[in-house]
Amino acid sequence: MQLDPTSEHTRPLTYAADFAPALTNPDAETPVGVIGPNGKGAIKRYNVYRNNVTVSLIDALAGIFPAVQRLTGAEFFRAMARFHLRDTPPTSPLLFEYGRDFPAFIEEYEYAQSLPWLADVARVERAWLDAYHASDVQPLAADALASVPPEHLAGLVFTPHPASRIVRSHYPALTIFAANRGDDPVGPIEAIDPEDALITRPDMEVVVRHLPPGGAEFLIFLISGEPLGVAAARAVDAYPSFNIAASVAGMIEAGVFSAITPGDA
Repeated sequence: MQLDPTSEHTRPLTYAADFAPALTNPDAETPVGVIGPNGKGAIKRYNVYRNNVTVSLIDALAGIFPAVQRLTGAEFFRAMARFHLRDTPPTSPLLFEYGRDFPAFIEEYEYAQSLPWLADVARVERAWLDAYHASDVQPLAADALASVPPEHLAGLVFTPHPASRIVRSHYPALTIFAANRGDDPVGPIEAIDPEDALITRPDMEVVVRHLPPGGAEFLIFLISGEPLGVAAARAVDAYPSFNIAASVAGMIEAGVFSAITPGDA
C-alpha cells in the first residue's frame, strides 16, 4: 500500500493531512491517492491497516490504565477507548504520550456516569506513567534544611522534582486505584472520603502516597513557586491542625523536591 503522487485527483498527499485522520474514523473513506500493488485500489488493505491501528491504540490505553480496565471490564473499556480515539487521535509517535485526555473523556462519557470516581482513578494512573517517564534528577537531600537559619526558613523556595504529581479527588480514588492496580482479588472498599494523591519517583520506582488534609494545598503552593511561609499559611488556613514540620520532612523524604533557594535569590 502506498500513496500515488500522480493521481489525477490530487494535490500532493501528506501523511498528517490525508493518510492519518481516516485511520481512527471507521466511517471515513480511503484517502484519495492510496493505492496497492500494480496501481490497484487499496480499500481492503487500508481497512485492515486502519483496524490494526485502532487495536494498537486501544491496547496502548489498556496498558496505561490497567486499573480502569479492571474496574470496567475489558469489553466496556475497549468500547470506551474506541470512542475516545475517534475523538482524540494521537499527536505523538510515542505511545506512552497517548491518553492524556482520556480521564477528561471518561468524566463526560455517558456510560461511565455510574462510576463517578473512574476519571480520577485514570488521573492517578496517568500521573503514575508521567512520573515514571520524567527526567532523572537527584532529589533534595534529607538534611538540606539543616544549615538554613530558622529566620530564613519562611522565605525558602522549593524546586519540584520533575516526577512530582498531585491528583485531587472528591472520591477515594487512591484507595480504588491501589486495590485494582494488581491482579489480587479485591474485597469491599469501605473508604468514602475524598483523597489527595502524591505521585513521586525518589529513586527508580514510582511511589503513590496519600496526602493528609492540608498536604495538597501546601504542596500546590510550593510547587507553583510560593515561599515556604506563604504555602504553610495557606495550608493552616484551610486546615488549622496541619503539621508544617512533619509535612516538610515527609515531602523531602518522598522526593518531591530537587532544590531550594532563598526567596530573594
